[in-house]
Amino acid sequence: MDFTKPFNVTKEVWWDGPFYTEGPLVDRYGNRYFTTLTGGRILRAESTGEPVVWASSMCPNGQAMLPCGDVLVCDSREAALKRFDSAGRFLKDELKGHCAGERVQVPNDVVVDSDGGFYFTDSVRDDGKVFYKGADGSEHLLASGLDFPNGLVWAPQSRTLFVAESYRNRMLALSQRQKKVTDAYRIFATLPKHGSGLSEANLPDGVALDVWGNLWIAHYGMGALRVLDGQGKLVATIPTGIPLTSNLCFLCFAPLTIMVTGGFGEPGPGQVILITIEQSMSS
Repeated sequence: MDFTKPFNVTKEVWWDGPFYTEGPLVDRYGNRYFTTLTGGRILRAESTGEPVVWASSMCPNGQAMLPCGDVLVCDSREAALKRFDSAGRFLKDELKGHCAGERVQVPNDVVVDSDGGFYFTDSVRDDGKVFYKGADGSEHLLASGLDFPNGLVWAPQSRTLFVAESYRNRMLALSQRQKKVTDAYRIFATLPKHGSGLSEANLPDGVALDVWGNLWIAHYGMGALRVLDGQGKLVATIPTGIPLTSNLCFLCFAPLTIMVTGGFGEPGPGQVILITIEQSMSS
């Protein structure tokens, strides 16, 4: 996708409901998942079907799929990473309340790496943290002192973890030098600021990486998706129509189709939309 050339955007409301949504996920079979946070439900739909309740949790937030097909779900109220099997049956808490000897308060988002370990954020003001738990059970604190670390994505080619730091309106990059331990972070990009000057009108949230190496960010307070290139340059802004845009995942890349979550307030109502982006024929 060349964002220096004209492109067309179409949007479709896929789901409307009483609760703000998060945690968009698609599996290898095209099944779609999302969470309803205070609604306490994880919904699932086959690619051509309607969403139905797949599992329940107290406050399910971000989620990720393990190589075996089990799903990890951040429960922000239980301070836990919960594991469900492919049928939505709860298996166990992968961790609860603590990781790497540190207190865990509000698990927000999670991403799995190629080794079967997972990174997750603990979203609190001023002393938010980023953790890693390996498939071997080892636990690591990767970053602390962050102001509400939120969405994150793992870039395997550059072995970089990108993290949204919401209240500083920026993206951080943690470059991995060893197999499982990540060094100090750097600022990858600072996002455009809302004209009001209010930090809560910014708030980068969920993030995703496309096949062209672009980093996509759900800009919660701006109701938009931001697209950064590999050097952190803003190359596109796509309004979603959802005032509080929380997260995104890619359903396919030809054409580029994105599932976007969020809502009109918290705890609701919420919405899930599908955005399709195609290069203009005139380009």
